[in-house]
Amino acid sequence: MPLPEIVDSHCHLDFPDFEGQHSEIVARAAEAGVTRMVTICTRLRLEPQVRAIAEAHDPVFYAAGTHPMSAADEPLATAEELVALAAHPKYVGIGETGLDYHYTAESAAVQQESLRIHIEACRRTGLPLIIHSRDADEDMARILSEEHAAGAYTCVMHCFSSGAGLAQAALELGFYLSMSGIAAFPRSKELREIFAAAPVDRILVETDAPYLAPPPYRGKRNEPAYTAHTARVGAEVFGLDYAEFAARTTANFDRLFSKAAAWAKAA
Repeated sequence: MPLPEIVDSHCHLDFPDFEGQHSEIVARAAEAGVTRMVTICTRLRLEPQVRAIAEAHDPVFYAAGTHPMSAADEPLATAEELVALAAHPKYVGIGETGLDYHYTAESAAVQQESLRIHIEACRRTGLPLIIHSRDADEDMARILSEEHAAGAYTCVMHCFSSGAGLAQAALELGFYLSMSGIAAFPRSKELREIFAAAPVDRILVETDAPYLAPPPYRGKRNEPAYTAHTARVGAEVFGLDYAEFAARTTANFDRLFSKAAAWAKAA
């Protein structure tokens, strides 16, 4: 019997960790039931390289934006630049963008400006926003709410590991929370409880590969195939069998990343 299909909603296949191995990575993912993945560009000047990976592999889609930790080092993106990228059929989301005050709090102002520009591009394209948030819960909740009040958009809180308050704020706006390998770590009981309190129809799964490999691969290079290990923990969190959780999170992905869903149906 084939494995249930799931989606790695966030990985970084352009990173040096995967150089020259993309075909093998995609094949191993398929063997684990991971039939699609979204590879994320974190610096817009690298977009052509990320796009090329998506073009070369049918299961791979891509998104692009300026990572908050790079916001002070890269030219500030314009909404027009981000909107123009959306002409590509496999460009399915905007980001990752967001706020990171853990390592780069000194650039908070430019991070916030960059975030608002990405949100404007989401409004104009209808594509979902991909958010990175670390140690910035209060500002993140405020900006997401302010911007949503100014004009609706869709969003996933990628690799969610923030507090219950930000989770609730995001869910109240209709946004999604994505489970990474962090949710599978033994010490992450409080985080699993935050996920368990959320509606299962707002949950995605991801690797953030090459980072944050779930057990039993913790401490090693992560890759899209390992989405299955996080998803098995997710199924336990929600009291579902694995096949049901895989089906629910895949349906959630298709609802949020509707452009990727349309490509899959057309293929």
